[in-house]
Amino acid sequence: QVQLVESGGGLVQNGGSLRLSCAASGSAFSINTMGWYRQAPGNERESVAAITSGGSTDYVDSVKGRFTISRDNAKNTVYLEMNSLKPEDTAVYYCNAIAYRRLQGPNYSYSYWGQGTQVTVSS
Repeated sequence: QVQLVESGGGLVQNGGSLRLSCAASGSAFSINTMGWYRQAPGNERESVAAITSGGSTDYVDSVKGRFTISRDNAKNTVYLEMNSLKPEDTAVYYCNAIAYRRLQGPNYSYSYWGQGTQVTVSS
């Protein structure tokens, strides 16, 4: 199994910044895309940002220009730098990784989730 451990959430004022980290463990696995999702109360979980193992990134429109996703492949860690935070960014943020056992190959990829970290932006 791949385990994802998130850190960096918290309470910040409108316009503030936070940095989320997510470390993946599982030596028998190779990790392809890593990303961040969020879920606010009463809303569905939505994809916020994603990054491939090659470094290609994608963002939901509402965070473009404010959030930056990056990863350290050597550490199997993904980061989300969040600037100019708004109250509507308040949510539980979940780390996600698409990974496969090296012995099986990428056709047997699975999706793994972290436990979530709360981000609260006060107005």
